[in-house]
Amino acid sequence: MGTKTLTAARLCLFLPACAICAGEPQPAAPPAAQGAQATAGKTKPTVQFVTVEEGVKLEVVDWGGSGRPLILLAALGADAHIYDKFAPKLTGTCHVYGITRRGFGASSVPASGYSADRLGDDVLAVIDSLKLDRPVLVGHSMAGEELSSVGSRRPEKVAGLIYLEAAYPYAFYDPAVGDLTIDSLELRAELEGLLPGKGRPDQKKLTEELLRSVARIEKDLKARQEELKDYTDPPRPSPNEPRPAVPVAIQGIVAGQQEYTDIRVPVLAIYAMPHDFGGAFKDDPAARAKAEAGDIAYVGPQADAFARGVPSARVVRIAHASHVIFMSNEADVLREMNAFLGGLH
Repeated sequence: MGTKTLTAARLCLFLPACAICAGEPQPAAPPAAQGAQATAGKTKPTVQFVTVEEGVKLEVVDWGGSGRPLILLAALGADAHIYDKFAPKLTGTCHVYGITRRGFGASSVPASGYSADRLGDDVLAVIDSLKLDRPVLVGHSMAGEELSSVGSRRPEKVAGLIYLEAAYPYAFYDPAVGDLTIDSLELRAELEGLLPGKGRPDQKKLTEELLRSVARIEKDLKARQEELKDYTDPPRPSPNEPRPAVPVAIQGIVAGQQEYTDIRVPVLAIYAMPHDFGGAFKDDPAARAKAEAGDIAYVGPQADAFARGVPSARVVRIAHASHVIFMSNEADVLREMNAFLGGLH
């Protein structure tokens, strides 16, 4: 099918965790009444709810442990309990917490407040509420934007950031690499400056900005066109056919991405490159090789840009790992995390 020609990295950037974890060994969902799940041989984590703004409470899971505080942030669509099996393996050296972001799981689902910086502010509110002293933030996938929001605006609040398949353009933007979604959002905002009643007074500057943005969009679209050259579009739905509802939180998070370029704390960034394609090409080695080459062509420049743009970062590439890298390559991730944590002051 055509979707196999898309790079694994692009496919997983915005898919809810319930989709990206398909085929991965996952912890069972926590009992709703208890809000926590026992880990085999371990004490159940405790759960509390922290108010981050009026009418918005976030679920905070505490797996215990001793040492430096560490906060786990989940991918888009997941809650903190996705770490129920992984978190206890960090409690020997850290006091481990997890936050379920607004809009998901047991946390509040407000109608708004999903921009990257607002989500970052939620994390800061939890840090302040629990009186945590410079925790390390660990984010998987889309949680990279919360890490970058905190690390660029309030670096004094954290000791370090760990990006688990999370240092994509929503977490670090390099105009030389670009990103179709972020560039489209910027272009849309600039185009509104041309509308009657919304026009900006600095029309000369706006025109120059638009020309630069259009050039970036053209570059992004040509890259997407190349990526989709073997893709076959499905039939267009009829006008009366109902469309699947997209949760307000996912809509808000995708639309609320921001450009982060200045991250000023110690960083560990772990990428899967190339990604594991599972059984998608098991009978077609040539197609697998082509897919892996395309994946490297997408992930490689972003990883290189992150390494250049964040001098404090250690960038690790793990071959044939899945996007849910802390599950597929747990030992590798724990080894890199423990080495990074051991070097922090």
